[in-house]
Amino acid sequence: MVVGDFPIEIDTLVVGAGPGGYVAAIRAAQTGQKVTVVEKGAVGGVCLNVGCIPSKALIQAGHRYEEAHGADEMGIKTENVTVDFSKVQDWKASVVNKLTSGVEGLLKSNKIDIVAGEVYFVDQNTVRVMDEKKSQTYTFNNCIIATGSTPIEIPSFKYSKRILDSTGALNLKEIPKKLVVIGGGYVGTELGTSYANFGTEVTILEGMDDILNGFEEDMSAIVKRHLKKKNVKIVTGAMAKSSEESEDSVKVTYEANGKEETIEADYVLVTVGRYPNTKEIGLEQVGVEMTDRGLIEIDKQCRTNLDNIYAIGDIVAGPPLAHKASYEGKIAAEAIAGHKSEIDYNGIPAVVFSDPELATVGYTEQEAKEAGYDVKSAKFPFAANGRALSLSSSDGFVRLVTRKEDGLVIGAQIAGTNASDMISELGLAIESGMTAEDLALTIHAHPTLGEITMEAAEVIMGTPIHVAR
Repeated sequence: MVVGDFPIEIDTLVVGAGPGGYVAAIRAAQTGQKVTVVEKGAVGGVCLNVGCIPSKALIQAGHRYEEAHGADEMGIKTENVTVDFSKVQDWKASVVNKLTSGVEGLLKSNKIDIVAGEVYFVDQNTVRVMDEKKSQTYTFNNCIIATGSTPIEIPSFKYSKRILDSTGALNLKEIPKKLVVIGGGYVGTELGTSYANFGTEVTILEGMDDILNGFEEDMSAIVKRHLKKKNVKIVTGAMAKSSEESEDSVKVTYEANGKEETIEADYVLVTVGRYPNTKEIGLEQVGVEMTDRGLIEIDKQCRTNLDNIYAIGDIVAGPPLAHKASYEGKIAAEAIAGHKSEIDYNGIPAVVFSDPELATVGYTEQEAKEAGYDVKSAKFPFAANGRALSLSSSDGFVRLVTRKEDGLVIGAQIAGTNASDMISELGLAIESGMTAEDLALTIHAHPTLGEITMEAAEVIMGTPIHVAR
């Protein structure tokens, strides 16, 4: 191994080039900082390469395949629909490549140096960056750690040819005939739905009492109805115990309702959570404070207990969301520049690209009550919206949660088609301090799904037009 003779001095070092790291780097450069990014894998991180983007591409391809079979209620019939899954994977890869190359271009256009390698912290102002051939020491004034997270591996389900993490499931060469998904969270539900749309027989094993536990029961119930229509089997209260792998299949033994059951499939997808990438990079040696789970503790400006080291994304508390990481990256970069930016998570949405989509932002009604608010909530159904009916997507609702005293919007939930796009208006409403009246007075184009938000606001005000009072 060749060792660099002299340390290279850096103004701001960003460790990791995922959706948190590369955004932090660009914002830091915009504030006049000289920035270097170190990334041990591909630029774009998990999200762009093996997470958010390729999964949504595969989900969309599954929807297209499902839609290609026609719609009897519309009088549309088709025959002999086929899928070339290798081309699906090629198309998915092309989407990823466009975005990752775009990110590299953005970093370079902002005069940000990109260094390949793994980082190890030597002290509060020094790291060593290593690759297979060399090691180089860098000193920095400030550092933003954005190393992301890794899928949790169950001891009795070691990742292999037939037992997959989300990355493996996204890169299958063929459509499985049978797939077992261990974990009914958002990743398991999304990928399970995607393969079900391609015709795979899917079984979801969830250890808790329900799937999609981060969402309210009336929201997950809609998703479960649609999964049932796709012949997806959901087993809750299920504990995966062991696996037996052969050349072309894998047997899973699980326990549910006091009984031990065995199921055989082509593949098993394990999606039981992720752990932060904070081990073996020298943080303990430097004295960065962490929780028992390995999460780095930060203040409202993403600063650790060491005043020149910041942390963002999956390695700090909160949901492991790409847009949360990007948001925190901007805050950290601006804090280094002396701005008064602080994190406020209340306006951060969470979305599941299920069928139909689910989205939430701010407080749920129960959370608001637990926080001490006196609230009103109301929902308007997709079934009473002309655009939803014309899309043949009438299942779902928009729910608003408002403060009773003044109608201030403090939360919202959407279950239904295009929920992922619709939630942004409600995030804006919370961020800008809007009331239900403000939403009701906003003229929404007709016929659009966006009208459902306006109608929900009118329901909460007691003046609904398109549903009975």
